[in-house]
Amino acid sequence: MRTAIDVRRVDYSDAAQAATLVRLLDAYAQDPMGGGEALSDEVKARLPSALAAFPAAFSLMAWVDGQAVGLLNAMEGFSTFAARPLVNVHDLAVLPHWRGQGVGRALLQAVEREAVARGACKLTLEVLSGNTGASRLYVQQGFALYALDPEQGTAQFMQKKLEA
Repeated sequence: MRTAIDVRRVDYSDAAQAATLVRLLDAYAQDPMGGGEALSDEVKARLPSALAAFPAAFSLMAWVDGQAVGLLNAMEGFSTFAARPLVNVHDLAVLPHWRGQGVGRALLQAVEREAVARGACKLTLEVLSGNTGASRLYVQQGFALYALDPEQGTAQFMQKKLEA
């Protein structure tokens, strides 16, 4: 019998939900696909209130039998080419024991419903090329590499870290 997965929006002002968000994100950060290092104590202390203060941010948490097993952090952005909002999946984390059991799929379906409700034209995300399990899930859920003109190639995600 398949276990029911309940996906709910996170209330950053709820201390228990905020602590669970930090715990799940820290577990993801320590995973090789999350960089392999724990979040700093300073980030752990600041994260819920910083997300709450950022109007474009929202988070979804997946629960099974009262246990939080997955997290999706998203940020609303804007597509100038469509003149409409977009939603970027910034983090998608599923606890190792729960991977392959539909938790990621449930979170992606929930964020898609939220994006549609916001009038978004698309969902975006990034994934490490070595994360074949996540890549397979994203393709199954309708994601594809981004290209304006296939002859020009696909987009590449880049970053430049700035000093605080």
